[in-house]
Amino acid sequence: MITGPIPSAIGSLEHLLKLNLSKNALVGFIPAEFGNLRSIGEIDLSNNHLGGLIPQELGMLQNLICRKLENNNITGDVSSLMNCFSLNTLNISFNNLAGVVPTDNNFSRFSPDSFLGNPGLCGYWLASCRSSSHQEKPQISKAAILGIALGGLVILLMILIAVCRPHSPPVFKDVSVSKPVSNVPPKLVILNMNMALHVYEDIMRMTENLSEKYIIGYGASSTVYKCVLKNCRPVAIKKLYAQYPQSLKEFQTELETVGSIKHRNLVSLQGYSLSPVGNLLFYEYMENGSLWDVLHEGQSKKKKLDWETRLRIALGAAQGLAYLHHDCSPRIIHRDVKSKNILLDKDYEPHLTDFGIAKSLCVSKTHTSTYVMGTIGYIDPEYARTSRLNEKSDVYSYGIVLLELLTGKKPVDNECNLHHSILSKTASNAVMETVDPDIADTCQDLGEVKKVFQLALLCTKKQPSDRPTMHEVVRVLDCLVHPDPPPKAAQPQPPTGPSYANEYVSLRGAGTLSSSCANSSSTSDAELFLKFGQAISHNTE
Repeated sequence: MITGPIPSAIGSLEHLLKLNLSKNALVGFIPAEFGNLRSIGEIDLSNNHLGGLIPQELGMLQNLICRKLENNNITGDVSSLMNCFSLNTLNISFNNLAGVVPTDNNFSRFSPDSFLGNPGLCGYWLASCRSSSHQEKPQISKAAILGIALGGLVILLMILIAVCRPHSPPVFKDVSVSKPVSNVPPKLVILNMNMALHVYEDIMRMTENLSEKYIIGYGASSTVYKCVLKNCRPVAIKKLYAQYPQSLKEFQTELETVGSIKHRNLVSLQGYSLSPVGNLLFYEYMENGSLWDVLHEGQSKKKKLDWETRLRIALGAAQGLAYLHHDCSPRIIHRDVKSKNILLDKDYEPHLTDFGIAKSLCVSKTHTSTYVMGTIGYIDPEYARTSRLNEKSDVYSYGIVLLELLTGKKPVDNECNLHHSILSKTASNAVMETVDPDIADTCQDLGEVKKVFQLALLCTKKQPSDRPTMHEVVRVLDCLVHPDPPPKAAQPQPPTGPSYANEYVSLRGAGTLSSSCANSSSTSDAELFLKFGQAISHNTE
């Protein structure tokens, strides 16, 4: 355990990427020299005995995406954090901070839990900001009292004169139009017949005003509740942390667009309610939670997924993403593809969620381009470098999800980056050592597993132009998923056009695929990826 103050010399390490000094016995202040750590991506000083203010210099670290300062004795306000637009994770809970937590400057993207345990903080879902009731009452002199009395007498005389003078009755304006917005009942906009005949008050009554006992999850931008409607069908309610993510009219337009999109692998937006009381989005409820829950949560939620189920999840998610990229008008970039945004229904059919509004939930009022949308571990490195986002950024994130399905591991776990680990295993021809044991127990042809590994590595190529489109990904996976057995009387139909499955078989017959499984050299793997891509391109010309 490290004791004493933090050496200011650490600030000279300009190329330092991560600093973790948590769970020690450090005392003193956070050095202002930390402002020189221009490359730093994560600072964790939690669970120490640090005091003093948060240095203003830390607000200049534009590459910092994670800052953890919880469980210390830090004082002052949060003004030094207002310019940290790159932050993805922030925790300053359980300190001695005071002042107002602003709802702009990107603070709205952080969970309220990030600020708990600071009795002096107020605003943004914390205690209301009120002026102190313990202010010393000023003493009024006798002369002031006499002056007030004389002034009151003069006013009284003026009122008597005004009353005695004849005049026409005054015309009063109807003040009903100027009632505060908070007195107007929030409006529930219904986008799906499942929610027909419901009003806002019904939802509040059925969830006891969104009581904590109805919470089923937390996200980066919302708390999620479960509500059972009058027709006994459940819906998921997302209460956004942000009040108005951007202009209200633009956000409403986006919600109307998302509500009109229908696909079997996309979660249906069934309604919304926007008001100062709270912004609510109503989604189709998914019985089995998210793919993240099934793969990574504790044994209470984790379920063993056989290989065929994983393949169908991969294919369904790819079909939903392909629909957004190629069949919507205008085309939609998801911006935050991850296993937490792939929900599973009662039959483990996958459904993508949070599409079409990820930009609205992330961009601040300043519309700065320094804030990188997405989730650590899934972010396209090319997008993180250039801030230019396109469909191939979604393809990269989808490739990481494929690696999760194949290995059962998180994209980032402590010091381990899943993508980097798979690349190193591929170079030594040991990638199959990373396969989830549940797959090995249920897969009859491990060659299929290797093909999906190859597809995942194609999706996560460094250059976006080298990655396949989602339509191409769907065609590859469609060849691997075993269809339900057809009726005995059905006769196979001859192909009517070029088939990727036939191309795949011809490559296999030519020895391209089989040789790659047998050959241990990394060169053959590279050639296989190239042939794989060429086969896809050949069928899309």
